[in-house]
Amino acid sequence: MSDDSAAPREPGREFVLTVSCADRRGIVHAVSGVMLDLSMTILDSQQFADVTSGEFHLRMHVVREGPAVPVAAVDAAMAGVATEFAMAYAAHDLSQRRRVLVMVSQQGHCLNDLLFRVESGSLAVEVPAIVSNHEDFRALAQWHGIPFHHVPVTPDTKPEAEAELRRLVEHYRADTVALARYMQILSGELCADFPGRIINIHHSLLPSFRGARPYTQAHDRGVKVIGATAHYVTADLDEGPIIEQDFRRVDHRMSPAELASVGQELEAMAFARALRWHAEHRVVLRGRRTIVFD
Repeated sequence: MSDDSAAPREPGREFVLTVSCADRRGIVHAVSGVMLDLSMTILDSQQFADVTSGEFHLRMHVVREGPAVPVAAVDAAMAGVATEFAMAYAAHDLSQRRRVLVMVSQQGHCLNDLLFRVESGSLAVEVPAIVSNHEDFRALAQWHGIPFHHVPVTPDTKPEAEAELRRLVEHYRADTVALARYMQILSGELCADFPGRIINIHHSLLPSFRGARPYTQAHDRGVKVIGATAHYVTADLDEGPIIEQDFRRVDHRMSPAELASVGQELEAMAFARALRWHAEHRVVLRGRRTIVFD
């Protein structure tokens, strides 16, 4: 993946434009013309014409020459082209980072990796708060200077817990929720209310080995590869659109504990890449699948 620098940007200077519409000639020419009229230089442009669906998808990274402009000005300039081509499009000011509310239970490898990447600048997001159904990572959150919220969950209190989660998302103005090994199933209603905004890391190559103890299942089946899957969360458990998968070859000599250790590394890597691509507006969500621009 090309690197959109994690360094802070000046508002109104750099934008990512994403476009989806029915494929036809002239789309790139029309969008590029609008960018020229706005005194934008195209730093990177990628497109995909899906011959199966007949759809066209575009991601364009541009930088403004001259005075800064608000996103609203880009939207206004795109209005005519968007109508002509019946586009679904969005303009994103790269000075506005994704605000990612992180949820975790009792395994911290993905959380630790995520926080390191944020602090080192390799993952350009803001983490306004950490939410957990356990107290295990309160000290870690405090060490990083991030508010920690303990929200216990039982079958009887799940509605109240999800109501509190909704309140926290609104309070912290979070546009993304990252489930960093959060071991609670979210209700269908909650998933439906946050489409394309909740990202989970699953401890196997979906759709295989769902549920608990995936590495024991993998060991029992004598698998030759193990992996991890980062996906958007939907009401269908572990069946949301896949953003990223990673894997590694293993063999019969490895114990379940050794498989789990390798798996945790893969989980952290796949999760970080998925969050980064989501933050950089590289992921196009189309039904049950995704298109990820490199």
